[in-house]
Amino acid sequence: MKKTVIIAIAVLVLAGCAQKKNSQEQAAAAMQPAAQAVKVMSASKQNVRQDGTYSATVQAFAVNNIAPQSGGRIQKINVEVGDFVGKGQVLAEMDRVQLDQAKLRLSNAETELGRLKQLYEQGGLAQSDYEAAELNYQVSKSTYDNLLENTILRSPISGVVSARNYDRGDMYGMAAPIFTVQQITPVKILVGISEGDYTKVKKGDVVTLTVDALPGKTFSGTIKRIYPTIDPMTHTVNIEVSVPNQNRELRPGMYAKVNVTFGQSSSIVVPDAAVVRLQGSGQRNVFVVEDGIAVQREVTLGRHFDSQYEILSGIEVGEQVVVKGGSALRNGAAVEVIG
Repeated sequence: MKKTVIIAIAVLVLAGCAQKKNSQEQAAAAMQPAAQAVKVMSASKQNVRQDGTYSATVQAFAVNNIAPQSGGRIQKINVEVGDFVGKGQVLAEMDRVQLDQAKLRLSNAETELGRLKQLYEQGGLAQSDYEAAELNYQVSKSTYDNLLENTILRSPISGVVSARNYDRGDMYGMAAPIFTVQQITPVKILVGISEGDYTKVKKGDVVTLTVDALPGKTFSGTIKRIYPTIDPMTHTVNIEVSVPNQNRELRPGMYAKVNVTFGQSSSIVVPDAAVVRLQGSGQRNVFVVEDGIAVQREVTLGRHFDSQYEILSGIEVGEQVVVKGGSALRNGAAVEVIG
């Protein structure tokens, strides 16, 4: 009887311990956080267009300052600021006194040379005298041509008059040009690209650009020149882009954004929602799932396009990248993959 009582007590004690253990296990399980639901994608590579956008200023293809070789009075002004002029068009005329005198001397020298040439051919004139007359004619013609060029001022290029610094009747004092003419068909743009991209561009490559002054319009240009040296301070190299500008919409001084393409590269690409920024720093992370655990990886980002990021380093092909639910994750958290 006594033995039976002892056994019963032992059974009750063991049952109580088991019940207590089960309660502790249930409490511990209740305290453990539930696995967070996430969606993942398998990291894979695709071709990514490599390009860069640069700020630049539109420049005239050529700029000519028009002025005579020496001072004199301006007799006539033919164009105004904003006028479009053609190559060879007369812009202004200076005082013609010296030009008219030179013309008379040239006419006289030409007549004298013709007369002496007949004598020389008939043997009535020494060769030295004929050569002296011929030299005098050449000097007179050169003087006249020079005065003609500097009396009747013509535009050496086709373009737009961007400055006029004198009025009719003013004395030109050689302090500033009478006119400035800028060629704007085409225009050019100097773009400073990184030295790392120096070997990725070549003459003839097509680029695109936009300007703030003409919203909604995109222009195409061609790389015409690649400068041979790299700036040691900025580590950039200039490329010269030529834009046809047939409609004359682009004007010198406009602010432009130029997009230059450097080809393509094969890189891992993830949705931008997969990239998590570490608070208080510029560090960018993604989460990958390893055996049901979220593992944080720091990544280096490349291009951003179509709501996607190019990943240059940090993850490997085939890894399961969290693309939804990552913003609430912590490193080492248990996750449940859904979808």
